[in-house]
Amino acid sequence: MIVALSAPEAYAAESSPENLADLSLEELGNIDVMSVSKKSERLLDAPASIFVITAEDIRRSGATSLPEALRIAPNLEVNRVNSSSYAISARGFNNSIGNKLLVLIDGRAVYTPLFSGVFWDTPDVFLQDVERIEVISGPGATLWGTNAVNGVINVITRRAADTQGATAFVGSGNLEGGFGARYGARLGTDGSFRIYGKSFDRGDTTRENGTTAGDSWSKGQVGFRADWGAAANGFTLQGDTYTGTLDQPIAADTNISGGNLLARWDRDLPGGGHFQLQGYFDNTVREIGGSIAEHLNIADVQFQHSLQQMGRHAIIWGGGYRAARDRIDNTAVIAFLPADSNLDWVDLFAQDEIALIGDKLKLTGGAKIERNPYTGVEFLPSVRLAWKPTPQQLVWSAYSRALRTPSRLDRELFSPANPPFVLAGGPDFRSEVADVYELGYKAQPTSRISYSVTVFHHIYDHLRSFEPTGTGTFVLSNKMEGTETGIEAWGTVQMTPGWRLSAGGFMLHQELRLKPGSTDPTGVSAAGNDPDYQWILRSSLDLPGHTTLDVSIRHVAELPNPVVPAYTATDMRLGWQPRRDFELSLILQNLFDPEHPEFGTPGTRSELDRGVYAQILWRF
Repeated sequence: MIVALSAPEAYAAESSPENLADLSLEELGNIDVMSVSKKSERLLDAPASIFVITAEDIRRSGATSLPEALRIAPNLEVNRVNSSSYAISARGFNNSIGNKLLVLIDGRAVYTPLFSGVFWDTPDVFLQDVERIEVISGPGATLWGTNAVNGVINVITRRAADTQGATAFVGSGNLEGGFGARYGARLGTDGSFRIYGKSFDRGDTTRENGTTAGDSWSKGQVGFRADWGAAANGFTLQGDTYTGTLDQPIAADTNISGGNLLARWDRDLPGGGHFQLQGYFDNTVREIGGSIAEHLNIADVQFQHSLQQMGRHAIIWGGGYRAARDRIDNTAVIAFLPADSNLDWVDLFAQDEIALIGDKLKLTGGAKIERNPYTGVEFLPSVRLAWKPTPQQLVWSAYSRALRTPSRLDRELFSPANPPFVLAGGPDFRSEVADVYELGYKAQPTSRISYSVTVFHHIYDHLRSFEPTGTGTFVLSNKMEGTETGIEAWGTVQMTPGWRLSAGGFMLHQELRLKPGSTDPTGVSAAGNDPDYQWILRSSLDLPGHTTLDVSIRHVAELPNPVVPAYTATDMRLGWQPRRDFELSLILQNLFDPEHPEFGTPGTRSELDRGVYAQILWRF
C-alpha cells in the first residue's frame, strides 16, 4: 500500500482543485478581497489593514477549528479561555464576552444581540471548504454597521462547483478527536451542491493545581451549499444545523443547538453595475447549566447595488433589515428583564470612490445611517485616501467613526430577578463611540517579498462602566473613556521556491480612564485584558518526498489584569502527501511548553496542555 501511495505517477495523475490553493507570493498580493469595500478588489489595492488567511494557510497550520485557524492572523488576539471558549479581538478590549468585533460566515453575522459578541463554541465550518478568511483590524462600520468597531472577520467558503467529489478525514490526539466527510456533485445543467457532516470531542483542560477543569465538550454539525450560475450572476442556497454539549464542573451541562439557512442572489446589470440580495434565518438555543437559557431567532435581509461607473465616481449603496426575537429563561439570581424581547434594526448606506488622479489617487467617502431599538438613529461616516505611487505600492489613510450600540446585557441585565436589585440594568446606557485615525503602507517590492504596516489611533468615549446609585444598587453606564495607539505589521519572504517565512505582530498602548463623577469599583479592568505586544513567526518548508514541515512560534506579552504571564507557544505540523488525494499529518502543539494559561483569573483559569494530534485526509 505504501509503495502504491508513493508512486510518482499516482501523485501526478490525481489532481484536485482544492490543492491548487498553494499560491505564489505574487498571486497572494493579487488575490481579490471583498470585505474592505463590499466589492472585489486586489488585496494590494485595498486601503485597510487587512490580512488574508488562505485555504493553504489553514491546511498547513493543522488547525482543527475556526478559532484555532484565526491564530494565523497577526492582527488578532486569540486567547483560549478553556476547552470550548475563546477571547478573540482586534486592537484590544479582549475578553470572553468581547463586543467590538464583527464576525461573518459567508455574509451571515454570527454575533448575538445578548452581548454584541460571539459565543465561539457555536460558529463552525468544514475547514477544508474555506476559501479564505479576510481579517480587517480597524473599523468597518460604514459598510458593515455598528459593532464593527475594532475589526471584521469574514469567513468565505468555496463555491460548490469547487468542492466536487468526496473528502473525508479522521483525527485523534491526546486532547481531541474528530471526523468528518463532505460530498459534492453537479446539480442540473448549471448548478452544483455539496453536503457535509463533522463531529468532534475535546477533552478537559486542567487547573494550575493539576486538577481537571471538567470542561470537555463535543459537537456535531451537518450542512449543505448549492450554487447555480456564476459568482457574478447566480444564486446560492446554504445552511447548517448543529448540536453540542459542554461539560461544567459543578452545574449541569450546557447544551447548544441551532441552525441557519441563507439565500443570496447576484446579478450583473446591463450597461454595468451589480446587484446583490441576501437573506437568512438563524436559530440558536443555548441552555446554560445552572443559569439562563436563550432561544434566539434572527431574520436578516440585505441588498446592495453597485452603480455603473460614472466618470470618476464608483458608487455603491444598499440597506437592510434585521429582526431578532430573543426569549430568555431567567433564574432567581440572574435575569434579563423583560425576559422576551423583540429587536429590530434598519440601515441604509452609500459610498463613493472618486478617482482623483486615475488609479493613482482615490478618495472614498461614505456613511451609514442605522436605527437600533435602544438609541434610535446613529450616523457612521468614514473617509479614506489611497495613493498608489506604483502598481506594487499603496499608501492609505482613513478616518472612521464607529459605534457599539447597546446590547440586551447593557440595558436589561438584572440581579437578582426580583427587587431589591443589586444590578438594575442600564436604563440610560448609550452607544460606545470610537473615532479612529489610521495610516498604512503596503508593498510588494519584488515577487519574493510583501509587507504591510499600519499605525492607528483610537479615541473612545462612553465606554461601559459599572456605577453605584447610592442606594445599594449598581447600574451599567458610560463613564469610561480613553485612547489607544498602536502599530501592526506583517510580511512574507519567499526564501527559496520551497521555503516561505512569514512574520507579524502588533504593539498596543491603551490609556483608559474613568470619567469625573464615576465611582466604578472595578476600574477599567472590565473593559478587557490585552498585551502590550505580540508576534508570530511562521515557516513553511517543502521537503523531498511530498513532505511538508510547518513551524509556528507565537509570543504573547503579559496580560495586566488579571495577570496572565507572557508565554511563547511553538506549534509544528509534519505532512506527507504521497498522492494528491491522500494526506497524513502530525500536529504538535505547545511543543516546548508543557502547559500555560492564555486568559482568566489565577486559581480558576485553565491551563492549555501540550498536544499531539494525527490526521488522515482522503479525497475520492
